[in-house]
Amino acid sequence: MTIRIVRLGTDRSRGEGLRIGTVRRPPRGVPKSEYASQNWYDVWLPNIAPSADLMKLGQAAETEKAWAAFVRKYRAEMANPEKSRILDLLAALSHHAHISVGCYCENETRCHRSIMRALLAERGATIE
Repeated sequence: MTIRIVRLGTDRSRGEGLRIGTVRRPPRGVPKSEYASQNWYDVWLPNIAPSADLMKLGQAAETEKAWAAFVRKYRAEMANPEKSRILDLLAALSHHAHISVGCYCENETRCHRSIMRALLAERGATIE
């Protein structure tokens, strides 16, 4: 059993399992009834997406220093007890089911999902 970190809207991998969208907003112009069939996500979990202000900071980060500030602030947001418990749950589920979490960003290295990957690993998740 594993958790995969994916780009939402891409083709699903064999055995990927439940796809969870960890994004602030649903995909534009896509009917809610088609989120899963168009490979966006099966379940929307915006609770662990960066806050709106933090998203803007991350999207504007053009230097390593600016990106490091985003990483630090996103980690601080995820230290909130409610958000931390969600990450704990996802890590635990990775030992019992195939699931995937993701975001729309093309480049994972400049996306909150790269940090989420690290946070899940720190919690003992089995990550593919």
